[in-house]
Amino acid sequence: MSDRITVEELTELMKKSAGVTVSPEELRRRYDTGFDAFGIDSLALLGIVGELENRYGTPMPVDAEKSKTPQQFLELVNSVLLTEA
Repeated sequence: MSDRITVEELTELMKKSAGVTVSPEELRRRYDTGFDAFGIDSLALLGIVGELENRYGTPMPVDAEKSKTPQQFLELVNSVLLTEA
């Protein structure tokens, strides 16, 4: 497990936590598109955050589930993981 969450890992979590299938390539192309355009709401993001906390054993930022875009989410979460590494 790396000290950063990748786009591939985020797409895997989106499928697992919200049942939304998006390819890593599409997510990269639409990196600054709102999660709502992918069908991800705040409850789904909360599920993703919970899964990350379980995987990494580290509390995620309080605002992570309020992230509007994949880019914002990954920047916020990865900043915490890099600090903890």
